Amino acid sequence: MNGLSLFKRASRAFDDYPTLAKLIVVCTVSGGGYVAYADANSTSGAHAIAPVSEIRKKKVVVVGTGWAGTSFLKKLNNPSYDVQVISPRNYFAFTPLLPSVTCGTVEARSIVEPIRSIVRKKGVSVSYCEAECFKIDADNKKVYCRPNPDSSMNGEEEFAVDYDYLVIAMGARPNTFNTPGVVEHCNFLKEVEDAQRIRRSVIDSFEKASLPTLSDEERKRILHFVVVGGGPTGVEFAAELHDFVNDDLVKLYPAAKDFVQITLLEAADHILNMFDKRITDFAEKKFHRDGIDVKLGSMVVKVSDKEISTKVRGNGGEINAIPYGMVVWSTGIGTHPVIRNFMQQIGQTNRRALATDEWLRVEGCNSIYALGDCATINQRKVMEDIAAIFKKADKDNSGTLTVKEFQEVIDDICERYPQVELHLKSKKMRDIADLLKMAKGDVAKEAIELDIEEFKKALSEVDSQMKNLPATAQVAAQQGTYLANCFNRMEEAEKNPEGPIRFREEGRHRFRPFRYKHFGQFAPLGGEQTAAQLPGDWVSIGQSSQWLWYSVYASKLVSWRTRVLVITDWTRRFVFGRDSSRI
Repeated sequence: MNGLSLFKRASRAFDDYPTLAKLIVVCTVSGGGYVAYADANSTSGAHAIAPVSEIRKKKVVVVGTGWAGTSFLKKLNNPSYDVQVISPRNYFAFTPLLPSVTCGTVEARSIVEPIRSIVRKKGVSVSYCEAECFKIDADNKKVYCRPNPDSSMNGEEEFAVDYDYLVIAMGARPNTFNTPGVVEHCNFLKEVEDAQRIRRSVIDSFEKASLPTLSDEERKRILHFVVVGGGPTGVEFAAELHDFVNDDLVKLYPAAKDFVQITLLEAADHILNMFDKRITDFAEKKFHRDGIDVKLGSMVVKVSDKEISTKVRGNGGEINAIPYGMVVWSTGIGTHPVIRNFMQQIGQTNRRALATDEWLRVEGCNSIYALGDCATINQRKVMEDIAAIFKKADKDNSGTLTVKEFQEVIDDICERYPQVELHLKSKKMRDIADLLKMAKGDVAKEAIELDIEEFKKALSEVDSQMKNLPATAQVAAQQGTYLANCFNRMEEAEKNPEGPIRFREEGRHRFRPFRYKHFGQFAPLGGEQTAAQLPGDWVSIGQSSQWLWYSVYASKLVSWRTRVLVITDWTRRFVFGRDSSRI
């Protein structure tokens, strides 16, 4: 019975781990028998194989639970990693709906998903630690952290975490441009807590303005809401606030209606500069009709507790003081102190974000990856590798390059240097032969033959098409998905590289470089009207785009729970209006 039981257990082990079947050695001792395991590839019994449970997994530390980090965690499915997530917030927030949270259109709880629920998956070991990373030690492969003050006795229990691979996805912080008074007196809109704080401030302003002891001048100041920054976040918040005031609050505070004013300050010549000019013009005209005061060319130089000072371009440097009740600052992103210190450590000074290669690997750090708003891809220039490209393409070592020789490597060139393809499109050229012909002159394509100098001339303008990717949720999410797919296929790609040719070395890159695919962008403008700019230069503005915005955002929410909650919030707003309580 004991022998049969042992046999069953051994049989179950072979079913669970088929590779063990190759390692069996049967020996007899004194008429009995026992089973021993040895390395099938070893000629000596001295090298015993370690139990499967003792095989060391690679330690992957992910810092941040924003769009980039969460997308990476959701798509990672390789069980050979031990993943440690470190972030001061234990949830993922759907940030595109933060402006809706500020005015009660959507509740804060509806746009967040606990990170432990997201990483709870079979086959991959993932643990979470609610802490803040304050130092990165690349030399010793450690990150130093401290718990949140709310989750520790005194907030000073620092600890270190070792890693084999580090994924930095901690996002960015608001950029104040060192403007005096911004940190002390302005509201930001980067986190859920920011949106909740703004919501309370708006209601507080109306409650204060309703007190009978105030003068009309003081009521006008308290109910003056200033938005600094004409980007998508600032524009959407101004539109949401306008709808909240006119659709809901004026019914509850009828005496305050004539005192409310919303001002949008933008230092550039137009709002929504990253959008098509048709959208920009429509947005400015709509805000003018709605009574939102858009001040273009106005740069904020100082903020006090009751006034915001601006300098208008072309006005002789004159400073204007604007009384306000609440300011929302939305002027772009800045670098976290821990990222800035790490950049100094690795020699990346005078940059706004961590520089990575096209595979999202931090330059100079083979085991560290950075993605999302804290990083920027440093696309390699064609002219830096022009000699190596020419040599690799010139297979017969003739010193000249024909169209046929170049076409054999053109796919690898376009994949490694995307600016080549962009340059061809901008010049409306069908293929690379047209570019070479332009450099050579009036010659038949099959007769084109270029030396190194003519080849340099043909590609001399290609690098002018290089552009940095925008700091958007769409970019961060795609980077997280891309990097997870690379980690999932790491071992396979080591044996069978799938990337483009290495022009300066032999062989191929392990993976194809990251390529961002733009799926369009939205700009809600209030009044159930949204501007949509989609691929193919397609622009749509109106209520139809608003419903498209509803459907796209609902589908992008991280779970069915958040989808149901957000749709419920939208329905409640249509039926009952926005919630104006201060809770």
